[in-house]
Amino acid sequence: MSTLTYILGWPLLAAVVLAFVPRDYRFVPRLVALGATAISALLAIKMFLLFPGAEANADGYRFVQQIPWVESLGISYFVGVDGINVGLVLMGAIVAFAAACCSWEIKTREKEFYILLLVMSGGILAAFASLDLFFFYFFHELALVPTFIMIGVWGRGERKNFATFQITLYLSVGALIALAGLILLYVQSGANTFSIPALTQHIRDNPLPLASQKLIFPLLLFGFGILVSLWPFHSWAPLGYGSAPSATAMLHAGVLKKFGLYGLIRVALPLMPEAAQSWMQVLAWLCLGNILWCGFTAMRQRDLNLLIGNSSVAHMGFIFLGIASLNLIGVTGAVLVMIAHGFLAALTFGLSGHLYNQTGTLEIKELGGLLRKLPFIGAALIMAAMAGCGLPGFANFVGEVSVFFGAWRQPSLRVVMVLAVWGALVIGAVYMLRAVRAVLHGPLGNRKDATDATDGWRKLPFVMLLAALLVFGFVPRLLTDKITPDVEKIVTMANTPLSGDSAERRQSEQPQTAALSRDAATEGTR
Repeated sequence: MSTLTYILGWPLLAAVVLAFVPRDYRFVPRLVALGATAISALLAIKMFLLFPGAEANADGYRFVQQIPWVESLGISYFVGVDGINVGLVLMGAIVAFAAACCSWEIKTREKEFYILLLVMSGGILAAFASLDLFFFYFFHELALVPTFIMIGVWGRGERKNFATFQITLYLSVGALIALAGLILLYVQSGANTFSIPALTQHIRDNPLPLASQKLIFPLLLFGFGILVSLWPFHSWAPLGYGSAPSATAMLHAGVLKKFGLYGLIRVALPLMPEAAQSWMQVLAWLCLGNILWCGFTAMRQRDLNLLIGNSSVAHMGFIFLGIASLNLIGVTGAVLVMIAHGFLAALTFGLSGHLYNQTGTLEIKELGGLLRKLPFIGAALIMAAMAGCGLPGFANFVGEVSVFFGAWRQPSLRVVMVLAVWGALVIGAVYMLRAVRAVLHGPLGNRKDATDATDGWRKLPFVMLLAALLVFGFVPRLLTDKITPDVEKIVTMANTPLSGDSAERRQSEQPQTAALSRDAATEGTR
C-alpha cells in the first residue's frame, strides 16, 4: 500500500472512529485528532525526504497506488506525487496537525468539530494526491462541505451567518463551473478514462480541437478561479476567514484554496495550451485586482482577521501572475508561493485566533502594547508579518522573486509585473507594518489579563510553521530541485499548441524554449 494512502487515510479513519466515541469523553476527540494528524505529518515528511530516491513509474509519479473502481467509465482510486504536488501534500499534512493543535479554543460540540476537522484534513490531502479526475474533484468537495458547517456552527462575529451563506454560494457556484469543465474535458477527449496521466498522453496523441479548448478552458479558469478567490470573485474570502474558527481558516486559506491553482497547473495548462495562451493576458490583468485592490482594502481594515483575509487574497495574485507567465521560472515560483503561503496563512490565522481568545476582540483600535504581555505570540506575529512582506530568509521571498523574474521574461507582462512589485513592496509592507505597530506596540490597552502561549503544546504549531518558512527560505533547493523537472513538462506542453499547423511549427521551437526556461529557472532559484 502506498505511503500516500496512509497519509490521507489516517485522518479519515480517525473521523470514522470518533463517530463511535461517546460524547461524554470530551478529551478523546482532541487526542485522536492530534494523533492522526501527527502520524500523517510524520509520514508526509518521510515521503518528502525520500522523494528523489523513490521508485518512479513511467509517468514520473512516485508512491503510486491504483485500484480500479468503475472500469466502464475509467474511474479508479489513483494516487501519486511528482514535483508539483509533493510539496503541497507535505504542507497540507503539517498545516492539518497545526490546525488540530490550535483547536483547543472549541468548547462546545467538540466531537462533531473534530470529526469535521479530520474529514476536511483527509479530503484535502486526498485531493492533492489524486491522479484521477473523479476523485480529484470528489475529495475536494469532501473537504469543502465541513468548511460551511464549521463556520455556521462554531464561527464568531455578528456576520457569521452571512459569511456562511456567502462562502457557500460562491464556492458552490465555482465548484459547479469547474465540474462542468472537467466533464466536458472527459467527453471531448474521447479517452474514456479519468486518469490524469492517461488523459494527458491521450490528448498528446489526439489533441483537442481548438473550439473545444476555447469552450473548456474558461470554465476551468473561472471555476477554479472562484475557488481561489480570483478578483473580482473574491469577496467571500476575507469575511469567511474572519468569521471562521482558527483551525478552519488555517486549513481553508492555507491549503484547500490551493486546489484551484493546482488544478490549473495540472490539468488546464498542459491539456489546452492554445486556449491557455489566449487567456493568460486576461489572467495577468485580473491578478492585479488581487494584488492592488485587495491590498488597498487590507490597508483600510480595522479588524485584524479581515486584514489577514484580504492579505491572503492579495497573495493569490502573485501565484496567478506566475501561472500567466507560462515559463519555467514563473510557474516554479507559483508553486513555491503556493507552499509558502500555505504555511504563512496557517500561521497568521492561528496567531490571530490566540489573540482573539485572550482578548475577546480583533478590533485593532482596542488592542495595543501586546508584545509586553505576549512576547512569544508577538514575536511570532512580527515574523509572520515580515514573511508576508516578502523579507529574504522566508520561503515567500523566493517564490515571489521567481514569479517576478518569470513575468519580466514575458514582454507583454512587464507592466503588470512592475505594478505587482509595487503592490508587494509598498502596499503589502504598509498594511502589515501598521498592523504590527497598532497591535503589539504603543500603550497597553485594556487587555491586561491576556496570557502568552506558555506550554509546549501551545507553542508547537507556531514554531513548526515558522520553521518550515525559514527552512525553505534559506534552502529553497529542497523544493526547487523537486519542482523544476515536472514543471518543465507542464510548461513545454503549455507552450506547444497541439491542434492545426501550429503544432508542427512549435515542435521545432520546443527544445530552444525549454533550454531558455531551464537556464532562467536555475539562475533565479539560486
